[in-house]
Amino acid sequence: MIELQRCTTWKGMAGDPVYEAYHDTEWGVPEYDSRALWEKLVLDGFQAGLSWITILRKRDAFRAAFADFDPEIVARFGEADRARLMADAGIIRSNAKIDAAISGARIYLDMRERGEDLSDMLWGMVGGAPVQSAWTSETGTPARTPLGDEMAKALKAKGFKFCGPVIVYAFMQATGLV
Repeated sequence: MIELQRCTTWKGMAGDPVYEAYHDTEWGVPEYDSRALWEKLVLDGFQAGLSWITILRKRDAFRAAFADFDPEIVARFGEADRARLMADAGIIRSNAKIDAAISGARIYLDMRERGEDLSDMLWGMVGGAPVQSAWTSETGTPARTPLGDEMAKALKAKGFKFCGPVIVYAFMQATGLV
């Protein structure tokens, strides 16, 4: 059996089966599906100010609360849905983050209606293939990069919220863009 070698930035999660499974099967794997990218962007927004493991452990509850991140359904969420979400102890209960998820669904659908695809937009910004970084250690990996700053600016220009340069660079790493 081959023993997996984990990068230095993931050493702190050793022994946590949820974190290890995420690292070994999802993190850094190129994601091209627009809806999956939108889900990850929403979850990364909810992570702002918190640890990723907190969101990872609540991911199933988020999926249930947000209709499996179906943008058609989430875009129609109203006050009763907001109240339901704010009462849901299984997710992060932040009005601003909940509103960002709902408005993000509407933006996603508006883009689609205009013939724009979130995946095409994001992957177009990295030339259609993962950008290979030369970071060799945890201390050498930046929290943000000029490319992440550019992507954050483009997402904000579309109207997305909770997508600052640090969140977006982490999103880029997680979804295999870099």
